[in-house]
Amino acid sequence: MSDGATLPRLLLRERVIILLAVTGVTALSWLYLLQLGHDMPDMARMAMPMPPRWTPATFALTFAMWAVMMVGMMLPSATPMILTFSALRRRKAEAAARFPPAFLFAFGYLLTWSGFSLLATLLQWTLDQLAQLSPMLTTTNATLGGALFLLAGLYQLTPLKQACLRHCRSPFAFLFNRWRDGWTGALRMGLDHGAYCLGCCWLLMALLFVVGVMNLLWVAAIALFAFAEKLLRGGAWIARISGVAMAGYGIWLLVQA
Repeated sequence: MSDGATLPRLLLRERVIILLAVTGVTALSWLYLLQLGHDMPDMARMAMPMPPRWTPATFALTFAMWAVMMVGMMLPSATPMILTFSALRRRKAEAAARFPPAFLFAFGYLLTWSGFSLLATLLQWTLDQLAQLSPMLTTTNATLGGALFLLAGLYQLTPLKQACLRHCRSPFAFLFNRWRDGWTGALRMGLDHGAYCLGCCWLLMALLFVVGVMNLLWVAAIALFAFAEKLLRGGAWIARISGVAMAGYGIWLLVQA
């Protein structure tokens, strides 16, 4: 069989493997979150009316919760970039490795979001110590909630937000401009893409402290919103219109506080 006939079959096989892997990892993440969500009411009823005592194990489990949540929320929207990276790698005729670089690209992407998960864990710890967080992981400070919605809305309208969106929406342009060969190159490109994705969505994720970190309906809604603004044709306008709505709601919350 000629190389010309082999390449499309290799691309198709790798594409199927990547889609199955993304689907499986995302499904496992949501199953974990559903189990946590099922246990949250019982944990809330047992909570003492005082800031909880955080141990290293508590911190590690909270970080794991955030990390898994970010995988479930953000990995699906990175799939087009991962598939494009895989196709370009094959077409550049790099030698196949035992550990496919496409997975290294995805690992770099998720590593960036793990950094965000660490910051979110620290913020949750801080709010807990200040008694500003309910047992269901929503802020009890109306002013903070309004400020977060206002900041998130204003950020949706900034040039930085739009620039990050453009990078996320243009896989070929992003990869051609930042291509690096080898395993370390795959990891570095994944980190770079994760940074732009984080630039798009970090304040949206911060809104979880207002609507409920473990309110899985809101978690799913924010994940779908991030997917839509990054991948749908009118994503830039979705970002702008939602920004006006978020800012308006934030102002309303601040007036009511």
